[in-house]
Amino acid sequence: MKTKSPSNYNALQISVHWLTALLILAAFILVWTFDNTPLAPDTFKLKLQLIAWHKWAGITVLMLFAIRLACKLVRGTPAIDPNLKPIERKMAVGVHHLLYLLMFALPLIGWALTSAKGYPVMLYGVWQLPDLVAKNEDLAHTLKEIHEVLAYGLLAIVGLHIAGALKHYVIDKDGTLARMIPFLKR
Repeated sequence: MKTKSPSNYNALQISVHWLTALLILAAFILVWTFDNTPLAPDTFKLKLQLIAWHKWAGITVLMLFAIRLACKLVRGTPAIDPNLKPIERKMAVGVHHLLYLLMFALPLIGWALTSAKGYPVMLYGVWQLPDLVAKNEDLAHTLKEIHEVLAYGLLAIVGLHIAGALKHYVIDKDGTLARMIPFLKR
């Protein structure tokens, strides 16, 4: 499909990257807020809304993942800096592969978890998504544990991604970060 690597990301790729980052951050903030909100008559509706927004963020990340993957397959992505050491190249590729895997798997597991608990996933409060699995409390418990472990894994991988981007900008002083934040171009 693609012929050669583009020199920079296009506006769609940049927009999807940052929107995905914001939604992942929002998903964490929402679930932490949910977990720290006491269950009481005056907070019950708030807790339901927080978890609904968390699901919306997750499913939207999944949809943006599909757009992101399609862009990658059709247009490609800029080549990794050839001046990087082999270990840095492997780390960059590995971190990106893990990010893609988790952007796909984490929302799907959350969706399956919701289905296994017997609750519908209502996207944006409008569309009911199909159940991925039948109601099953044992499966729900297992999926919840997997979802949480992968979520913390995602936090760690995002941290590595940010650290790598900052290393490129502060230490290497190359144009890697400017490809995703165009106003940083020198």
